[in-house]
Amino acid sequence: MGIKIIATNKKAYHEYFIDEVYEAGLVLTGTEVKSLRQGKVNLKEAFCRIKDGEVFINNMNISPYEQGNRENHDPTRVRKLLLHQEEIAKLTRKVEERGLSLVPTKIYFKESRAKLEIGIGRGKKLHDKRETLKEKQHSRETARAIRDHSRG
Repeated sequence: MGIKIIATNKKAYHEYFIDEVYEAGLVLTGTEVKSLRQGKVNLKEAFCRIKDGEVFINNMNISPYEQGNRENHDPTRVRKLLLHQEEIAKLTRKVEERGLSLVPTKIYFKESRAKLEIGIGRGKKLHDKRETLKEKQHSRETARAIRDHSRG
């Protein structure tokens, strides 16, 4: 079962506490799939919405395919996500009740199918973001110290 990660959304983990993740399929055109295979996608500004019992991703930028013709796709068009009805119902309840957000965290190919990982996120406050940055810097410094110490 080969998984090839195309892009991750590091900003999502900086802006949100991600509680749960779901795997969703994507409804794409042929040129979009070809651009994804080349890794030309940006998830930074992307967000998900639930509308009429369906989940959509907005602002996910898939660059136009270079060898495409006039039938090329719009880079930031709204794309439908494929989830089971039970999953959509569960996501709808969580988003409406607790005020959580649906955040795209990762896009990858799984057995030649494009998949999107969606996280249910609670927004971080400024002090939480600072704390995360401090922890990351501390772990980086300890790893560097261990590496330097082992070299002698």
